[in-house]
Amino acid sequence: MAPSTLDLFILTFNCAKNFINPPVFAAHLHGALSQNATGLPDLVVFSLQEVAPLSYAFIGSYFLNPYYARFGEALNLASAKVLATTDGHDGDAPSTGRAAAGSPPYTLVRAKNVGMTAILMYARDATAIQRIEEAECGFGAADMGNKGAVGLRVTWSGQHQTQQQEGETATGAEQVKTTEFTFIAAHLAAMEWNLKKRNANWRSIVAGLTFANPRAILPGVFPANRASPPPDRSGAGDIAPRLPTGDSPDPSEEEPESSPSSDADNDEGQEGDTHPLLPEENRDPINGNDASTFAALQQISIYKPSSHLFVAGDLNYRIASTTPPPLAAFPSFDPSSEHHYATFLPRDQLTRERLAGRTLHGLSEANIAFGPTYKFDILPPVAPGAAEEEGSGDSAVAAAAAAAAAAAETTGAGEARWKFAPHRWPGWCDRVLYLDVPRSVPGRSDSEDGGKDDDSNYGHINAKVDVSAYDALPVVATSDHRAVFFRARVPLLDEDEMRSSLAAAVLREEDEDSSGGPAVGVIDPRLRLPVPVDVHAWERRAAARRKEMIVGWTGFLWSTREGAIVLTTVLALGVGSWWLMRVW
Repeated sequence: MAPSTLDLFILTFNCAKNFINPPVFAAHLHGALSQNATGLPDLVVFSLQEVAPLSYAFIGSYFLNPYYARFGEALNLASAKVLATTDGHDGDAPSTGRAAAGSPPYTLVRAKNVGMTAILMYARDATAIQRIEEAECGFGAADMGNKGAVGLRVTWSGQHQTQQQEGETATGAEQVKTTEFTFIAAHLAAMEWNLKKRNANWRSIVAGLTFANPRAILPGVFPANRASPPPDRSGAGDIAPRLPTGDSPDPSEEEPESSPSSDADNDEGQEGDTHPLLPEENRDPINGNDASTFAALQQISIYKPSSHLFVAGDLNYRIASTTPPPLAAFPSFDPSSEHHYATFLPRDQLTRERLAGRTLHGLSEANIAFGPTYKFDILPPVAPGAAEEEGSGDSAVAAAAAAAAAAAETTGAGEARWKFAPHRWPGWCDRVLYLDVPRSVPGRSDSEDGGKDDDSNYGHINAKVDVSAYDALPVVATSDHRAVFFRARVPLLDEDEMRSSLAAAVLREEDEDSSGGPAVGVIDPRLRLPVPVDVHAWERRAAARRKEMIVGWTGFLWSTREGAIVLTTVLALGVGSWWLMRVW
């Protein structure tokens, strides 16, 4: 039985702390929404990095709302254009809770930020979202959110057509099915040489980005009076090992990621290792004495077994561990060039580290068929007739202008003129990844299953995330990054179906091992977390939030025009009060 699906659209964009131009962004977004599709997606998620200046982001939503509003405006402008080009017939629109005529196609369901990283969720039918949970973690200085990750977990409730078994009466009835989705927006450590710090940032997300406080759900296991360990100043939070900041261009020289079993055996003897999930007396998750505790921690982690997972952001993985030398050959968008960007893609750090099991554990990525998304130097637009004026002047000036024009590129209509920044290797920093549905048992025979195909035991056949688009938007004048978008059909599976699919995957691996077939060799992170949950993360995040408010208001007062007005007003009131007191 093929499950119903949800049409999902995810976009990640590093805003460079600037406002976007809604009409320009909407024009590019219209092309993305129209790629390999005729209707509008049911759910839209924006992952935004450097969404606003640091002081505004640290203070909070009041100062961020104008930045959010422009993305909502751009989305609805683009969506209205899509609806207009399809004559208003949107076959993918929800059947209930549709927007009234003249109202925006999308409703902002939730906006959440941690420092300068934000996540925005829009839905065509906001009533289909029954529950929303939030999570956040920072791994900037002192665990603040200048770099960090923020998550939303939602329960989607939608109607689907039931399919009857052979011999049953077909009623054509619709049933309400609930499916969980987890979305993570992340901004990892920058710079070419910080590969290990980026991997450590990911471990911080797995360990510290939980959708409930572990101490609150397990008060008897984690007493409130247990002291929090001292923070790790490596920039990766308290749960990451202390690693040097450099990395090796040779993958063989990278330190291997230890397996979960070795982590469990060696936690005590390694300096700076991860903090344990449980007190030592309760720490055997396979044969131990408190499996329910581990199950409870798994439920609040990003790898909840019954939830789909999507990760999007400026992950900052590069194609080299050092800055480019002078006159280095950069990727080209010309397919006939020997330096076409496809020849640089095998050097991508994220793909290498992910396949080696050192980051983004268990996640998949669609095929990358777009050029680098970072770093662009934006060039001024060429005024009409400028070329002729330059040609009539000094020959040296004209030659310099011609060389600058040759260095500039555009890859799409309405795109800003740009060239690659010479001091950074161009790279695929902005990515969207997903955790696919566990591999189901393909076509179990009737003889193996007592004469029937029991989905409750072996999961759905062909239930997978079906990606229809994974591409980048053109360069815009407000950022040195390109936005990357992802669109897919996601199967609507309830909790029992997700767990049965996971159980089916385990059975398949066991069958392959016993029959000598190809073994997967990696434990699904929905069965066992690749990094232990950090039970102190919520307390440290609360402390970091207080620091952010102090830093934010200080920066606001001393580095913004509004702050200068406030300080001037306070100073004027103070001087005026002193003068009145002297006079009276």
